[in-house]
Amino acid sequence: MAEHRQLQRAALLDAARILFTEGGMEALTFSALAARTGLARSSVYEYFRSRAAVVEALCEADFPLWAAEIEAGMANCDTAAGRIEAYVRGQLVLAGDPRHRAVMAISALELDEAARERIRAAHSRLAGLVVRALEDLGHEQPRLAAALLQGIVEAAVRRAEQFAAGDRAGCPVESPEAVADAAVALALRGLDRT
Repeated sequence: MAEHRQLQRAALLDAARILFTEGGMEALTFSALAARTGLARSSVYEYFRSRAAVVEALCEADFPLWAAEIEAGMANCDTAAGRIEAYVRGQLVLAGDPRHRAVMAISALELDEAARERIRAAHSRLAGLVVRALEDLGHEQPRLAAALLQGIVEAAVRRAEQFAAGDRAGCPVESPEAVADAAVALALRGLDRT
């Protein structure tokens, strides 16, 4: 019986991932989950009490995988600068994933503070990796630099999302690749263009 419940829960999470990919956060409803898994809508409530509970379960399952991808990319680099570049580019690739965007949007709106804190803890593991790379570069304040670097990443994510949303204001918007290149350059060389 426990194994059956685990399989059903896993099927519901897989369905949630598909719904996010296909339709964003609006697509995640208990009716849609039920339809995707062949369960009755009322049965979905036996596994998750709310949409926020589904999102929290996705975060718990997927964040370690996403973090492992970024960590693996960093581990494949021979230099501290390469690890920092892999960190920035890895996060930007991840942020471009429709599932990640939808989960983050819903988590910001619907999760309680305890759940948000667990998500922040998962992100802090990644920050620890970049702190070590900054220490290897000889940075005098690696924790401060890591926090500021995360600000660069978040600004780059917002800029790349503008490209994805289209040019609504009539202003040219850089491609995600150009945004990633600029974010890496800023992270590694600051504003120095030499």
